[in-house]
Amino acid sequence: MSTSTELLFRADPYAREAAASVIAQAEGGLVPDASLFYPAGGGQPGDTGTLRWLGGETRIIDTRKGADGAVVLIAAEGAALPAPGTAITQHLDWERRHRIMRVHTALHLLSVVIPLPVTGGQIGPDKGRLDFDMPEAPADRDALERALNDLVARDLPVTEDWITDAELAANPGLVKTMSVAPPMGAGRVRLVRIGTGADQVDLQPCGGTHVARTGEIGPLRFGKIEKKGRQNRRVSVLLAA
Repeated sequence: MSTSTELLFRADPYAREAAASVIAQAEGGLVPDASLFYPAGGGQPGDTGTLRWLGGETRIIDTRKGADGAVVLIAAEGAALPAPGTAITQHLDWERRHRIMRVHTALHLLSVVIPLPVTGGQIGPDKGRLDFDMPEAPADRDALERALNDLVARDLPVTEDWITDAELAANPGLVKTMSVAPPMGAGRVRLVRIGTGADQVDLQPCGGTHVARTGEIGPLRFGKIEKKGRQNRRVSVLLAA
């Protein structure tokens, strides 16, 4: 029996509820045949929510990648788990996910206003950060913050395309991150595009979830800009609301 999981969040990142069946139980959780929940990866945390089935319910406190394409839904310690073959309904913690989507898309825009190699990053429901290969601190952080919010206010569409692994290998300039490898190995790679035509501002490989338009992100403000090592600086971005 296949243990791979259909990625429902990839087809519709705005879906809040979905049906599935349990393929297997795993340590601390279970593997569904289709997952509404995003598994932690690429700096984006795993989703949380609730599973319900006939006669039962449990909290999902994390979502992780398993072996052979499986997604593992991690339940609270000691929680009851449905047996393989059980029909379940997944209920996503939508407010948390949507805030993560806003932050994730904001970090793509941050890599536009600071066009330097990215050495690390992390995404949360309230703020995110990118580490840049940036030996000197920005001369005018207020100007960068204004430029970031200007991109948000342009309400640019956020769309996806797919290219082959070979096409990405032939276009290494698409990869901005030095520390996180793009999601390759399945034969094709997802590209996230912000803007279209002459208004395109960003295009890079990414497997995470994003808002549909930059205007949905809302106002942003910079947090600390911290020196991390000889050449690295960490730039934090926070949702203003």
